Amino acid sequence: MPNLSRFCKYLVEINFYVSVLVLVSFCFLSISDRYSVFSFNGELYGALDNNLRMMIVYLGLIELVVVAYCWLVKNYQAMTLVGFFLVLMIESIQFYGEVNAVGIDAGLPLFFLYTGLSHLAFGIMAIMENSRLSKGNEAADNLPR
Repeated sequence: MPNLSRFCKYLVEINFYVSVLVLVSFCFLSISDRYSVFSFNGELYGALDNNLRMMIVYLGLIELVVVAYCWLVKNYQAMTLVGFFLVLMIESIQFYGEVNAVGIDAGLPLFFLYTGLSHLAFGIMAIMENSRLSKGNEAADNLPR
């Protein structure tokens, strides 16, 4: 069983890094109409022109900052919150589209679902790992010296 557990841990970890790569690359590709994976209702003009596109680009920047911070402090528990907010983005995007009468690309909810669940799984795994390590440290502290 330990090998299966380790294998699952590696799968979750690899999937997380793939989802980070997908999120950042798709977000930065959204800058250009030509290379964007998503369609952004190009016939809009005025105040709504490029709002959604810029929000997606900012999301990519924020992702880079959060992942870099977690990597520097070697603590990935924050990814649970990031995943939760990415999943919430599904409804936020739909709400934005309804309120502003803007068509939302059908791929955006799937994008946020995949990246959000990947971040959630990785964050939960980090929480469980830290809990396991702290229990191991407590047991070691209680040994007679």
